Amino acid sequence: MDSKALNARITLTKVLVVDDDLYMRKVVRTMLMTIGVRNIEEASNGLIGIDVIRSMAPDVVILDWEMPGLDGVQFMRTVRSPETFPYPDVSVIMLSGHGERSRVVDAMKAGVNEFLLKPVSVKALRERLVAVLANPRPMIRSGDYYGPMPRKIVVPSNAEVDDMTTLFMVN
Repeated sequence: MDSKALNARITLTKVLVVDDDLYMRKVVRTMLMTIGVRNIEEASNGLIGIDVIRSMAPDVVILDWEMPGLDGVQFMRTVRSPETFPYPDVSVIMLSGHGERSRVVDAMKAGVNEFLLKPVSVKALRERLVAVLANPRPMIRSGDYYGPMPRKIVVPSNAEVDDMTTLFMVN
């Protein structure tokens, strides 16, 4: 996708920001506007975010990990349920203040498309937005997992792959 087409696509992209912190929602909104996104909705918690997805049908959700009530991982379990949720394929970029490897792996197991560590830069946010818009990974089902195909799959030679836990072992 050339840069002119990409910029046009970004301008038309519908983004939902789900974060319990008002300040963080405003920061992310400002960054998205700087990138060129014009259609931005906000939700102050996961339950409201689920309702907004149903009414808005966003192209991308930017999701906080830690929220009271329904946290980011629980939110993802609801969204990535194609039998019961109307938009299970929506692209999700998770934001977290916690960069431990286990958190990143848990987010990927939950079906997020991209992961960003707070504090986030406009450049990093744009890169992740471009990744989900211009180069979306196919959605797959494997056992209980439904979500984007992992970028890097490492399968131990003696393992049978019957669930995504095996597939998310990253070097």
